[in-house]
Amino acid sequence: MNTAELIVGGLCGVVIISMIIWIGIALYIAHIKMDVILEHLKNSSAGTKLAALKHGGAWGRLLLVGGASGLVTFTNFYMRRGTLSADDVENFPSSLKHRLVLMQWSAIVLLSAMVVLVALGKSGVLK
Repeated sequence: MNTAELIVGGLCGVVIISMIIWIGIALYIAHIKMDVILEHLKNSSAGTKLAALKHGGAWGRLLLVGGASGLVTFTNFYMRRGTLSADDVENFPSSLKHRLVLMQWSAIVLLSAMVVLVALGKSGVLK
């Protein structure tokens, strides 16, 4: 292994550790704020679908937080399709909304970084 491959491998390790930390934070938010999230999305069809995940264990809670973060991050997309109520978006607590938006974008960045690093490692450019 050359130095470039070791650096890419190390960066992949950092991304994986960051993903594990992200999962822990998402589970913490689900444990502490799940009722608040569901209460503020009760007028939306997407919010009522997320409520079914409440009793889905750890995986259901991760999907619930991920779905809610997607709803509050990409509000225009979901409002145009009629699955998100404008009242729910307006009444959503701003501190929780900012936290969920940060979670959504950090997940997108982490997944993108992993794809780029794996593609770089597999491409043979580093040899």
